[in-house]
Amino acid sequence: MLAAACTPSAAPGTPHPAGDPANGRSASETVTVRDPQLEQRIARLELRLLERDAQLEELQARLDEARREVVRAMAKLQTLASRAEAASAMAEAEIALQSLKTAAAPLAAQETGQATQLLRQSSVEFNKQNYGGALYLANQAKSVVGASRSGASGVRGPLRPGEVLFALPLRLETVNRSNVREGPGAGYAVAFTLETGAPVVGYSYADQWVHIGDEAGRSGWMFQTLVGRRQTR
Repeated sequence: MLAAACTPSAAPGTPHPAGDPANGRSASETVTVRDPQLEQRIARLELRLLERDAQLEELQARLDEARREVVRAMAKLQTLASRAEAASAMAEAEIALQSLKTAAAPLAAQETGQATQLLRQSSVEFNKQNYGGALYLANQAKSVVGASRSGASGVRGPLRPGEVLFALPLRLETVNRSNVREGPGAGYAVAFTLETGAPVVGYSYADQWVHIGDEAGRSGWMFQTLVGRRQTR
C-alpha cells in the first residue's frame, strides 16, 4: 500500500507521446512515406513494359505480313512469276537495303543482317530458276527494310549524353496538358504545348524524360509521368 501511494501519477496536463491512443491516434496507424527513387524506378519500368508491348506488336505485324506474302506466293504457283519480275524485286530490295545501311547504321544492324540473308536466299532461288520463290524472298527483304525505316524515322541527330533509344517507337499519348521542352530537363525552354490525349510517339529516354514526336512533325522532351499508353479508340 505504501509503495502504491508513493508511486507518482501522470499529471492531467502531461502530453501523451505521439501515437498514444489517448492522443486520438491509433497505435497501429501507419504513415505513408514517399520514396522518390522507388517512384522513379516504377515509372521507368512502366516505360520498359510499353517498350516490350511495342516489340510484341511489331513481331505480330511481321508475322501477319509474312503470312500474307505466303498466301500471295501460293496464289502465283499456277502462273509462276517471270524472271524479269523476280530480278526487278531483287534489285529494288538491294537498293532499299543499301539506303538503310547508309541512313540508319548502326541502329538497324539486326534488320540489315536479316534483309541481307533474305536477299542471299532470293539469289539462290533465282539461280535455281525458282522465280516465284526468289520474288517472295525479295519481297520479304523489302518488308524488313521498310519496317526498320519506319522505326528509325523519328530519330533525328546524334544522341544526347545518357539518352537511350527504345527498341521500337512507342505509341503514347499525353495524360494532361503538357509542355514539351527543347531538352531533357525542366531548365530547358518550352518548345510547344500539347493538350490532354494528344497522340505522340516516344523514341528514347534520358533519366526521367522521354523524347517524343507529334503528328505535326514536331519533337521535344516530356517528363515521363506526363505520357502513357495510347488508348485504342
